[in-house]
Amino acid sequence: MVLVLVIGDLHIPHRIHDLPNKFKKLLVPGKIQQILCTGNVCDKETYEYLRTISPDVHVVRGDYDESTAFPLSVTVLHTPIKIGVIHGHQSVPTGDLDSLSSIARQMDVDVLVSGHTHSFQAIEYDSKFFVNPGSAPAPGPAPTTGPRRRHIRVQLIDGEVRVEKIEWRKEPEVLPSAPKSTVMPQNIPAPVPGAPRRIGW
Repeated sequence: MVLVLVIGDLHIPHRIHDLPNKFKKLLVPGKIQQILCTGNVCDKETYEYLRTISPDVHVVRGDYDESTAFPLSVTVLHTPIKIGVIHGHQSVPTGDLDSLSSIARQMDVDVLVSGHTHSFQAIEYDSKFFVNPGSAPAPGPAPTTGPRRRHIRVQLIDGEVRVEKIEWRKEPEVLPSAPKSTVMPQNIPAPVPGAPRRIGW
């Protein structure tokens, strides 16, 4: 069995300072054999952190990555499964399964891992398997309660792909309610028809 961490759209430090320690505790070094990252790592320190989790790290270049050293796509072979990794901005329209399927055919892969949408997805379509880990620090649309941290763990067992979504949500702090105002609203007269109107200050 091979344990693969699929993660992406980290946006560190542009949209979040760092991954929370509680989330990092889920990423145990030595347990994960390989990391596939859909890009937007954004800084060298984050890339180096991923390398402490697993020495076998494959990162593709996202639309916010400053380094041009990352390739636009990567193909990884776990016999008999061929996995392709892209950021996802190459798919037009973004996240469209027909577009992703076309890219998977061009790359000649069984599984296509892509990001960019910040939304989790694991679906079989057009005889291929598509995985989108969402965004690890969830910098996209606001979550319903607290900030979410996500990653995907993929197990490759005897030619079978098993996907597990790991999500950790930080509940918002409950702040004491602000004091209520004691000022009574003023009675503002309605405009008189035909009266000159004052505009501006």
